[in-house]
Amino acid sequence: MKKSTPYILIAVLIGALLFLFVSNNKKNQRILDERVTLKRQDKIPYGTYAAFQNLPHIFPQASIYTSRQVPGYWDSLSYFDTKQAYIVITKRFDADEDELKKIISFAQKGNDVFISAQYISATAERILKCASSSYDLSLFGVEDLKGNMKTSLAKPPYERKATYSYPGKAFNSFFSSIDSLATNVLGYDGTGRILFIHLRTGAGNFYIHLEPLAFSNYFLLHKNNMDYYEKALSVIDPGTKKIVWDEYYIRKPQSDQPQEKKGWFKVLMNMKNDEGKRPFRAAFWLAMALLLLYVLMEMRRRQRYIPLIKKPKNESLDFVKTIGRLYHDKGDHRNLSKKMSAYFLEHVRNKYKLATGNLDEEFITNLRYKSGADEGEIRQIISFINYIDTAPGISPNQLTGFYKQLETFYQKT
Repeated sequence: MKKSTPYILIAVLIGALLFLFVSNNKKNQRILDERVTLKRQDKIPYGTYAAFQNLPHIFPQASIYTSRQVPGYWDSLSYFDTKQAYIVITKRFDADEDELKKIISFAQKGNDVFISAQYISATAERILKCASSSYDLSLFGVEDLKGNMKTSLAKPPYERKATYSYPGKAFNSFFSSIDSLATNVLGYDGTGRILFIHLRTGAGNFYIHLEPLAFSNYFLLHKNNMDYYEKALSVIDPGTKKIVWDEYYIRKPQSDQPQEKKGWFKVLMNMKNDEGKRPFRAAFWLAMALLLLYVLMEMRRRQRYIPLIKKPKNESLDFVKTIGRLYHDKGDHRNLSKKMSAYFLEHVRNKYKLATGNLDEEFITNLRYKSGADEGEIRQIISFINYIDTAPGISPNQLTGFYKQLETFYQKT
């Protein structure tokens, strides 16, 4: 694996360089984020950040709040005060009968309710005595929405009829019928169908608008469309002291649509950066590819290192030779001869299993049979061994001859 590590690092480096190269080439290519969230904190084209941030300019005397509470359980609104406004901008205003009655009761106290949604519930249509195409159109996904939306405000109540448009998406919801005796028309879509209505309830007002994308960042920041937003909200009492931007219906689970449970891993995998890319997903699959590469490299069959085996050495002979050179250098040839004869006899005892107490004719005969050496060579060796003990001294030539006789015996046997 150590040998393959540099190649893996080089591959990773090349991949990173290619990724940076591609990213730099596409950096200047702006990709439109087509998600429709209508959330006040989203700065994407179809978020409502611009609409929320402009509320203080339209209502400078009002305090702005947000609420995720069920209608009737607001923290910032009161049933006993007036000059309050409740604003809902969402794709689905899926209010049940109890929720809608609490909203209407709030409006009847002298407050304003402004709702802009693609879909309004059947309960809301029944209570407000109107019908819309929003249910059928809600069956289409965001990818099916058409572009080039147009909308206009009615005259009266506005001073003049003006048309506003943008090249983005449109829900195309409209009112198919209204109670003309109790309802005022405030706006139309591009084909003249009713889009924006007003109903009087008690001392307050109820406004319903069926194109929430008209309050998206994309629409409001296109040309002079901010004028549409300001005029549409001008129907709310300009002296309003408190405004609540509702976030309950934009987050409320829909009973007719199964909600997908998203775990933390799925959220990370789908998380996008400012360019609409998913960096975590790319990093995750790159890590998996590197892990797979590592496993495949480790699965290769390896040859175990075979150590070099050296030829066995007869260290006993080396030891004897070393000792021999020691005694030879001292000039004690007699003593060295005794050592050599003692080693010879030890060799005979160990290899041929012969007793060496009596070096007689019988010993010579037995050693000749077992070793296969010449009888004359054996007799010379035994004769010299017996001579060592009685000789007054051993000359260098005698020692050399004895050494050669022993070496010849060792080599032949």
